[in-house]
Amino acid sequence: MTGRDRMVLIVVSALVVLAAAWLLLVSPERQQAAKLQSKVTQASAQLATDESQLASARSAQSRYAAAYASLVSLGKAVPPGREVPSLVYQLAQASNQRHVDFSSIVSGASSASSSSSSSSSSATAAPAAAVAGFTQMPFTFVFNGTFSDLYHLFQQLNGFTVRTASGGLQVNGRLLTIQSAKLGPASTVAEAGSAKAGAEQLTGTITATAYVLPAAQGLTGGATSASPSGGAGSSTTVASSAPGASSPTAPAIARVLP
Repeated sequence: MTGRDRMVLIVVSALVVLAAAWLLLVSPERQQAAKLQSKVTQASAQLATDESQLASARSAQSRYAAAYASLVSLGKAVPPGREVPSLVYQLAQASNQRHVDFSSIVSGASSASSSSSSSSSSATAAPAAAVAGFTQMPFTFVFNGTFSDLYHLFQQLNGFTVRTASGGLQVNGRLLTIQSAKLGPASTVAEAGSAKAGAEQLTGTITATAYVLPAAQGLTGGATSASPSGGAGSSTTVASSAPGASSPTAPAIARVLP
C-alpha cells in the first residue's frame, strides 16, 4: 500500500467517524433542540394569551362596580315584580312636582280603579301579557290640572326611561310606553279641589304600558355588588328601588322604547 493510499484511507476513516459522530451525537441533539424551541414558542404564545386574558379580567373587575350600578339603575325601569305601589309613588311624585292632581289609576281593561291624592294611590294588578320577552302591564292614568302643567307632566312620564343619542339608556323611573293621551274638561269636583282656581282645569287621561321581568328570569343570577358569582344556588330578589336590584340588558329595554 502506497503512502497515497494510506492517506486516502485515513481521510475516509476520519469522514466515517465524523459522519457516525454526527448521526449518533449531533443530529439527535439538534432535533431535541428544535423540539424544545417549538415548545418554548408555544409556551410564549400561551403566556401572551394568558397575560391578555388576565389584563381583560382585571379591566372587567375594575368596571364591575359601575356595570352593577348600571343594572341597578335599569332595574328601576323594569323591575322583577309588578311593583305597582312603587309605580304609583313615582306618578304621585311627578304629579306633585307639576302641581297636578293624580285622580285615579285603572289596571288594564279592568273596571276596578282607586282614587288617589298626591300622597297615596293604589291599583289592582293587570292581566299579564308577554311582549318582547317582558311581562306587559297596561294601565290608564287620570290627572287633573292646567294645560301647561299636564303637558309638562306627560313629557316627564314619557321621559322616565329614554334612549340617548349614543344608544344608551337614561333611567329616571319606570319604563312606560304611552299609547295615547287625551285632554277634556275637568269635572266640577276636580275644579273645586284644584290649587289653581283661577286657571282652566282639564282632565288628562293616559293609556300606557309598564313592563316586568319574566317570572323565570332572575334579577342577578346570584350575583352581588361584590361578586358576579354570589352564593351558590342563591337568587337575589330585591325591590326595584333598593340597592342590588338588576334588570334586563339595555338592548332588550331599548327594543321596547319607541
